[in-house]
Amino acid sequence: MSESSIPGRRRRLNKTQKLSAAGISAIAVASLSFSLVPANAEGKPKAQTPEAAAPVVLTSVAGTPQAKALQASLIVQHSTAEKLVKAADLARAKKAAAVEAKAKAAAKVRAAAAAKAEAKAPVKAEAVAEQRTGTQAASRSEVRTPVYANNLDGWIREALDIMKSRGIPGSYNGLHRNIIRESSGNPNAINGWDINARNGVPSIGLLQIIKPTFDAYHVPGTAFSQYDPVANITAAANYAADRYGSIDNVNSAY
Repeated sequence: MSESSIPGRRRRLNKTQKLSAAGISAIAVASLSFSLVPANAEGKPKAQTPEAAAPVVLTSVAGTPQAKALQASLIVQHSTAEKLVKAADLARAKKAAAVEAKAKAAAKVRAAAAAKAEAKAPVKAEAVAEQRTGTQAASRSEVRTPVYANNLDGWIREALDIMKSRGIPGSYNGLHRNIIRESSGNPNAINGWDINARNGVPSIGLLQIIKPTFDAYHVPGTAFSQYDPVANITAAANYAADRYGSIDNVNSAY
């Protein structure tokens, strides 16, 4: 049901409709005035009574200045109404275009941000995976790193691992046999009576190595001390490998 069909309710008119209604009313008034002109207005005027003469003053004849002014006013009103309608339509169109442009710009920004995030995602995932792999490798390396006992068995085993990494031949049995004969397993043992001692360079440590020999055959990565068990073993085994082929080939003073 339209608003105009509800009893007691008037339909509101916009500005354009009001202007059009005003123009129609003016035309109706003009038409009514024209219809009041007597048919024989151009003929011989008739005598009129004072009561009939009063309405004649209110009539308008086509072509008179009043009629022309009314027509011009209607034309101006109609033109103004059209301009108002066009201006309102143009304003709505501009507003809609601005809203659409803003929406497109926002969508473009969101798309660029999504593309940038997507481009970074593989790099980030790769970095995380690499970090995880490195951490896992480090953890495995720590697990594989042996812990050596601080005794003769541990010293020999640590020395053997270092000798293996350096390509120095020798076995556990060969090292153990020569250590027991030379020092009885005492890393602080010193020979103070042989020719080396008399020459001022006593044999020291597990495998009774003298200072010049230790310095010449010291294995990098070990302590630079004849009293250090691992450094003493590796230097002596390095010397024996150079002179006898292996510490395993030594069965007496060397």
